[in-house]
Amino acid sequence: MSSFKIFDIAGSALSAQSVRLNTVASNMANAEVVSGRPEDTYRSKQPVFQSILDEAGRNTGGVRVAGIVESNAAPFAEYAPHHPLADERGYVYRPQVNMVEEMANMMSASRSYQNNVEMLNTVKQLMLRTLQLGKS
Repeated sequence: MSSFKIFDIAGSALSAQSVRLNTVASNMANAEVVSGRPEDTYRSKQPVFQSILDEAGRNTGGVRVAGIVESNAAPFAEYAPHHPLADERGYVYRPQVNMVEEMANMMSASRSYQNNVEMLNTVKQLMLRTLQLGKS
């Protein structure tokens, strides 16, 4: 494997983790948003990662976001008859977003991103030191 392929692999991982962080941020930002109808309620989202394959189906290294899936969990119905968005029965609907899971997901994605940056810095330093060997 070429040493430069490492940059492609880490770059794809950085991009994937960035998408993951953005979906977590979206889930957390919409966790308390209410709606007047269950079908209008925000659904939490999760990215689906996939290995990057060549034409023969071999793993070439790296990852890509294959898609974003929405949760199919039913929204939480809350009885709030005086809320301006309440339906005719007096209910508003909240998304099923588990903030503890989202925080754990955010910390995991952040740490993965950080690890890939560290790996890129290490590879860069190793390449620079290898180039300096010829100068001595």
